[in-house]
Amino acid sequence: MFKKSARTAMAAVMVFSVMATACSSKNNDAKASQAPTTSAAAQSQTPATTVTATAEPKKDPVTLKFMDYTASGSQEQTLADMVKAFETANPDIKVKVDVVDYSNYYTKLNTQLASGSGPDVFEVGYENFASYAAKNTLKDLTPVIAKDTTFNKDIYKGLAYDAFKYNGKQFGVVESFSDVVLFYNKDLFDKKQVGYPKPEWTWKEELDAAQKLTDAKNGIWGTYAPIQFYEFYKTIAQNGGGIWSADGKATVNSKQNIDALNWMLDKARKYKVSPPLNDDTFNQPDADLNAFKAGKIAMLRGGIWNFGRFADAPFKWDIALEPGNTQKAHHFFADGMVVSDKTKNEDAAWKFIKFMSSDPAVVSERIAKGWSVPAVSDDKVMDAYFKQTPPESKQVVMDALNTLVLSPVGPIPDKWNDLTKAIGDELDKAKLKDGYTAEQALNAAQAKVEKLVQP
Repeated sequence: MFKKSARTAMAAVMVFSVMATACSSKNNDAKASQAPTTSAAAQSQTPATTVTATAEPKKDPVTLKFMDYTASGSQEQTLADMVKAFETANPDIKVKVDVVDYSNYYTKLNTQLASGSGPDVFEVGYENFASYAAKNTLKDLTPVIAKDTTFNKDIYKGLAYDAFKYNGKQFGVVESFSDVVLFYNKDLFDKKQVGYPKPEWTWKEELDAAQKLTDAKNGIWGTYAPIQFYEFYKTIAQNGGGIWSADGKATVNSKQNIDALNWMLDKARKYKVSPPLNDDTFNQPDADLNAFKAGKIAMLRGGIWNFGRFADAPFKWDIALEPGNTQKAHHFFADGMVVSDKTKNEDAAWKFIKFMSSDPAVVSERIAKGWSVPAVSDDKVMDAYFKQTPPESKQVVMDALNTLVLSPVGPIPDKWNDLTKAIGDELDKAKLKDGYTAEQALNAAQAKVEKLVQP
């Protein structure tokens, strides 16, 4: 499954080049003292005085705790290699990594932060960033950045870097961006002689293809998208809906939104081109991704961070723009690295997040392993990104930015988790509770969101 995280209002792709630092040291010559003499004889009898340099005691390495979610599922070893490279370049710093799947990430993170045992550095999506900054959970990095003479913020794309500012202060650094597109199994399309998805496809064309591709007896489904908050706010945008009106009022239960939720539910209930909504297998983390890789799903809405996961799939696959109804709409996510306000090692933490977001070797490795897109400004790096296949249609990643949908933080950015829960809980009921309609679910969600907006 995807964000969020994913899982951001930057509409360009990014890559980089960084300045390396070198340091030199000088050894001062020790000079021996000489006793005054009055004659050569006396001088010859004066013993030489020697000075022994005292070495400073060796300090133990600083240990940083780092919590991550974007590596979960397919990039754990990639992350381990990056961390090892950092430790080699900074032998006085050790990093203890905790990779947590996204569905459990924020629960574990918040529990640790509340108990005072949280990580020094952790990943956070743009949609959650403001909430943490507003609650004084994050270290203001502005002073430590100002004294780093080796740092130049221009290595990042400007809008991407500024996304992790709050009240004019820098509380984090963007590490990557990603979007969600339509993955499709070319072998299944070929077998059923169905034409590949086209940019002009709407929900109608998707449904027509999905009906031809579905083979329920053999566990093959024509199309799949998770029914959860992140998928909901993107899908309603594809139908001209949204969570908020232009003046910041909640519009959760609009007709456009109710129709969109019915579309999400009906693919399983009415048209039966998606797995049953109560299928426990598909309600597990990453179940949809595993099913696609196993050749059991013909079309899947998924994040581009899964390119690496699907690279060795035993069939041909590609990506396309997502079909919309009244318009196109695609997720856009930015993931950043932030430092806990409770850390005692802010200088080491800053070195780590700077390295992990912009070091040339890290950037190249991220591209080589198909792990999102580095948020740096060197366009030359993108040549390597586009040459790497599969998928063949990498340009779709860029095309999707033309219709990006930002996380709908609205007038309550500090209550993002409350917002996602208020709507998410009702989506779960619509999905699993017999007789609970899309209209009932969104009317209930509307009431909850209106309460959140109240002072």
